Amino acid sequence: MTPHAGLAASPVASHNGPLDWRRLVQWLQQDGVISDEEANRTVARCSMAESVQHPMVRLASVSMRRASDQKALDIELLTQWLAKRSGMDYLRIDPLKVDVGRIADAMGAAYAERHKILPVTVLPSEMTVATSQPFVTDWVSEVERQSRRTVRRVLASPQEIQRFTAEFYALAKSVRAAAKSGSNSGASFEQLVELGRSNKQLDANDQGVVQVVDWLWQYAFDQRASDIHLEPRREQGVIRFRIDGVLHPVYQMPMGVLNAMCARIKLLGRMDVIERRRPQDGRIKTRNPRGDEIEMRISTLPTAFGEKMVMRIFDPDNAVKDLDALGFSSHDATRWEALVKRPHGIILVTGPTGSGKTTTLYSTLKRVATEEVNVSTVEDPIEMIEPSFNQTQVQPQLDFGFPQGLRALMRQDPDIIMVGEIRDLETAEMAVQAALTGHLVFSTLHTNDAPSAVTRLLELGIPSYLINATLLGVLAQRLVRTLCAKCKVQDAEATREKLAEVVKPWKINGSYKPFKPVGCVDCRMTGFMGRMGLYELLEVSEAFKARVTKEPVIEALRNQALADGMRPLRLAGALRVAEGLTVVDEVLASTPPME
Repeated sequence: MTPHAGLAASPVASHNGPLDWRRLVQWLQQDGVISDEEANRTVARCSMAESVQHPMVRLASVSMRRASDQKALDIELLTQWLAKRSGMDYLRIDPLKVDVGRIADAMGAAYAERHKILPVTVLPSEMTVATSQPFVTDWVSEVERQSRRTVRRVLASPQEIQRFTAEFYALAKSVRAAAKSGSNSGASFEQLVELGRSNKQLDANDQGVVQVVDWLWQYAFDQRASDIHLEPRREQGVIRFRIDGVLHPVYQMPMGVLNAMCARIKLLGRMDVIERRRPQDGRIKTRNPRGDEIEMRISTLPTAFGEKMVMRIFDPDNAVKDLDALGFSSHDATRWEALVKRPHGIILVTGPTGSGKTTTLYSTLKRVATEEVNVSTVEDPIEMIEPSFNQTQVQPQLDFGFPQGLRALMRQDPDIIMVGEIRDLETAEMAVQAALTGHLVFSTLHTNDAPSAVTRLLELGIPSYLINATLLGVLAQRLVRTLCAKCKVQDAEATREKLAEVVKPWKINGSYKPFKPVGCVDCRMTGFMGRMGLYELLEVSEAFKARVTKEPVIEALRNQALADGMRPLRLAGALRVAEGLTVVDEVLASTPPME
């Protein structure tokens, strides 16, 4: 990895031993990274008191200014510069790419702590070790002899090495402690023969298990994960995080530990810990490292190798956003705002699972839930507790589904109703009835685009005249990954003509600044950071109602919606490409073709 501009360095001819802050200042001055005045100021400030801090941490704390642009030299910039000067590769440690179990087996915690080093990759014949002392090498030969691997040194921030050394070895210790307290007793189809050999099971309250679960949650929050997967496999358990829509392997552990973790989480989620033969749902509220409350929805499922658990994380910062943050264009935001202010009718949000429908609905309902109105919901399950709503959970085992919930809500003097999903004719009929009696109803459907919602209602059995009397609009949406703002570069090969081919016969007018992903340490070399919504908003006009009555086929409905101002999902994505926010491949992968 090359240093940032302005951090050019000259390789050191010869130097041995630990770093000294005075020598670092001298090198920075020689390389022109800092001015003579800045060097004198730094020496004066650092000479005021002795410190046991790493020299780079000490220099970063005095906020030296880079000569080229007066930017403060933080620990990361200093580490990049030192890597270049010492002829080593710079590494920003990515916890998701470190096999904690293997590094703990390859090097003891005491040895790593004593030498201030940390293994980050362990291969059969090579070990990559991070250090913050490029000229201290007396440990290399001993590690190579003990591990029987070649050592490749990389330079990393001393703060990262200190932090992850503590975290990785503590985690490995907790997993080992949990594994020692019991044996693998998971009831997978292939392991039933071994159940009688031991009556011991891992205790869900064992301290090792508690620590591993706590680490798992804090780690997931820190990595911006939206889902945590605990997956049983034949030989071992696997933990994966979904980040920006993509699953990343995180950790592998003994099946006994994974079972104990699931039991611990089920206990906290008030679920039946003993029951593993049927799916269960639960909910846990905890706090992220910043102290904010986080809700997690838990789902378990019996599989061939044991019980699989998925936790969906609902961060309040992500659950309720304004329209700009959701990704609405000004064209659609204005029309959506007008639509949700209507006094009564039905508004539908469509899209596949995981396309952001719940976030859009919660954000919209939060905007309209004033003191003057009663907002009530029927959900399956309640995704996130929102104090300004009256939320009800359906309970099929008690014969309380969406139709029964809607019927009960009608007697609760509601102004605005949200139904989690219209799945059948009875629910659809109740939603129509609620809209006809003066209520504003929000709900979701699983369709590919906005016009298909109308044909779906017709297929369920809702007459066209009732659709025309109640339906106000349909919002179809998808999520696409957004380019990392720190590393994206302008795409010289992209042209307006190439983009126009994707959205024919539409034209891309206005600004055109396409970018392409590069990859940096902040985005884990993916080139993408976060996701945004693409929207297709259909407003029901008088002309559209005429189509529903006379010609309710998808092609005719789509053409009329386009004539009324609807922008297709793929066009919405192309406009975001033109703005430099995402790339064509992301849009093509997530949106239906334009017909």
